[in-house]
Amino acid sequence: MTAPQMAQSAYSVTATSVRTPRGTEYDAIAKITGRLKASTTSAAASFAGLVRALHDNRRLWTVLAADVSDDDNQLPKDVRAQIFYLAEFVFQHTSKVLQQKGEVEVLIDINSAILRGLKPKGI
Repeated sequence: MTAPQMAQSAYSVTATSVRTPRGTEYDAIAKITGRLKASTTSAAASFAGLVRALHDNRRLWTVLAADVSDDDNQLPKDVRAQIFYLAEFVFQHTSKVLQQKGEVEVLIDINSAILRGLKPKGI
């Protein structure tokens, strides 16, 4: 390997590994939201696929609720309370969706609103 190739290789690893917590949250929520959308719009959509996407969305909101419950969380208390309330709503509405008494689009809308708030500048 030549010196320029080694330099490029070394810098490319560093460049790709720099991520912010906000960007990581955005990516995780975007991925799960995409799966929720696909589970309702895909021609091959199945109830099993929907259940998997709902399960992962519930896990995501469990992590978010735990994070805003931590006393060391830097968000303002009112924002933390709102996120915790949304998590409770997501849990309850997910149960309704699983019982076919609620629409998954409500969960998609909530996640999409969170994504708009987390959206990195310039995108």
